[in-house]
Order: sequence, then structure tokens, then C-alpha cells
Amino acid sequence: MNYRHSFHAGNFADLVKHALVLWLLERRQAVGPVTVIDTHAGAGVYDLTGDAARSKEAEAGIARLMAATDRSPLVDALAKEVARLNPHGGANLYPGSPLLVAGRLRPTDRYVGFELNPPVRDLLEQALEPFPQAVGMGGDGYDQVRGWAARAQGAFVLIDPPFERPDDYHRAADAGAAIVRADPRAMVAIWTPLKDMETFDGFLRRLDQAGVKRVLVAEARMRPMSNPMKMNGCAVVVLNPPAGAEAAASEICGWVADRLGDAGARAEVWMTGVETAR
Repeated sequence: MNYRHSFHAGNFADLVKHALVLWLLERRQAVGPVTVIDTHAGAGVYDLTGDAARSKEAEAGIARLMAATDRSPLVDALAKEVARLNPHGGANLYPGSPLLVAGRLRPTDRYVGFELNPPVRDLLEQALEPFPQAVGMGGDGYDQVRGWAARAQGAFVLIDPPFERPDDYHRAADAGAAIVRADPRAMVAIWTPLKDMETFDGFLRRLDQAGVKRVLVAEARMRPMSNPMKMNGCAVVVLNPPAGAEAAASEICGWVADRLGDAGARAEVWMTGVETAR
């Protein structure tokens, strides 16, 4: 599955991911300085009149969210960030994780985003220029993230690969597991598409086999999981989630599935290792 950020920018999966990232960042900042490390940063900001206009996914995602009058508080927080980027109205520009995070950094916080594609990396660097605590870098995020996380203060890792490679599920799980084993205080959020449950369940089993027991699984199922060739939904899997994460994810996934999904859409949100929750 080739999940190009520019083609899918502003779709339902971005809404789930970015609304939850904003909440997780706020909770992380409440306990001290934060270093956000983004393994697959992308361009930082997306023109929805480009690739995304051809896919029409933004029309079914962020355009409908911005037109909604019944946004839940955590979904509305994302809408306000999009509105800030589009001061003349509408949603022609959509912020990726780098811009959303960079705009909320305090002097004690830092953002580091990795991007392999040189032209996209140039766009990332341009998007981050106004933010002195944020930097875009070249290189394979999977290879770089463990070293950066080990040195980081208040590590919050985002793993959001394009799923162009057949081993992305394994590499994402292995990287996340290694980070929280090395630093039990680190938090990792991994985004995945949902095509079929066999693939996703295998991803969760790999985390469990790696010794990761305290996990939030937040799914937005936009249609029945009957066609494994389609992206039927998405999930954000958070390792070492903060208190309140299950309720926050339920609010976000529930709103997106209820308002934007097809018949039979629903949210599935649960925690593993609840007995060890702080």
C-alpha cells in the first residue's frame, strides 16, 4: 500500500491522527519539556488544491469537519489549527504533524522530523523555518529514531510511515518497542491503515511479543472490513499512553466514524495492561 502524504492529506485518517497527536502533546507538556521525534515527517504543510484535490479525500475529511457545527472539543482543537492556517476561510492548506507540533512548542521543547525524499525534505525545512525549536532532517527515520529518543528529554515519538514497503509494520513495531524498552518514560504513537484485521492483529502481536504490554489501540473503522484492498479505516497505537488517553481517543475516533464514515462505521478503542496504568 502506497500512502503518499500529499495524496491523502486532510482525509479522515489525518483527522484522527492529528487530533489525537495534539491532545497527546498537551498531556506530555504538562509533565515537563518534550522532544517530539517524527520518523516520517512529510512536507509539513499541504496544498489541498494539488494531489489531494485529485483524490477528493480531503473533501470527505477536513472539508466536512470544517463545515460541521457539532464538533467535539478535541476535534474542534484541530479545526482551530486548520483555521489559523487559512485566515481567509476554507481549508486550502492543511498542516501535517510537523507544523501542528511546531506551532505548540514552548522554549523548552523541541521537534525533529526525518524525511528521506529530498524534494519533500526541502518543503519540510521551509515549513519549519519560522520555528527555532523545530528542525527537518534527511535520513531514514527508523534508523535515526532510537538514538535520538535515547538522548531526548521527554521523548514523544511519532511513527507514521507511508506503507510503501512490505516491512513497514514490522519496522514500526520494532522501533516503537525498542524505544519504550530503553526508556519506560518515553511515549510512542504509531499510525497504521486498517485494510484487514489479520495484518493489524499481527502488528499488535509483534508489539506484545516484544514485551510492550501497556498500549492504547484507537481504531476508526469507516466501513465494514470486507475489502482488504481498500483502506477501511485507520488506527493510532500509543505505547505508554497518559491517563485519559482512552477517553480522548474514543471521543476523536467516535466523532470521525459517526460523522464521516459509511454505514456500519464505528470506533474501537481499548487499552492493554490496564492494571499497570499510572
